[in-house]
Amino acid sequence: MKEVNDHFFKRARREGYRSRAAYKLIEIDDRRRLIGKGDLVIDCGAAPGSWLQVASSRVGSRGRVLGIDLKVIAPHGLADNVTLIEGDTRTTDVLSILGSKADVVISDMAPDTTGTPSADQFRSARLCDELLDRLPLWLRKGGNCVMKVFEGEAYSDLLHRCGRMFEKAKGFKPSASRSESVEIFIICTGFQGSDPEVEQPDRVLA
Repeated sequence: MKEVNDHFFKRARREGYRSRAAYKLIEIDDRRRLIGKGDLVIDCGAAPGSWLQVASSRVGSRGRVLGIDLKVIAPHGLADNVTLIEGDTRTTDVLSILGSKADVVISDMAPDTTGTPSADQFRSARLCDELLDRLPLWLRKGGNCVMKVFEGEAYSDLLHRCGRMFEKAKGFKPSASRSESVEIFIICTGFQGSDPEVEQPDRVLA
């Protein structure tokens, strides 16, 4: 019954968003202006589609948004500038779909939780590390990224890694995040390239 009395849940239903998570991206983008008109955006862990709705509105008719998730995303109600892929971000050949590198990568990915906080936090950080491994192939120089992670022991190392790959990287908890949630969003601007301290794999699907 928590959602019934939740302000953002009610607002999402009223304004036509698929989930309350839309307001997290709205607040992040209002603060940092990560997404611009005409941008090419990759949305990782895109189900149920609320971030797709926000991103597609912000890029406008000249932009495109690619949503990737292991779960099926219902296409009804999504704008024509949205492309959906049911698949794994680790194996999806993004460049062949988009034709060029993205301006922005957004990720609301989360692992299946185990109920053990330390394990869940580690698995969340691992998802983010795997995404960072792919950014040199996906994201243009100077591009932006925001990704969700569970705060824990691995968070500091992850934030420092982002700082090596971007001009700026900072953690932020939107007001739409529940107070008891351990989620935090790392906002990264000005992509510089591969992490010099991490050995790159010989072959990673673009």
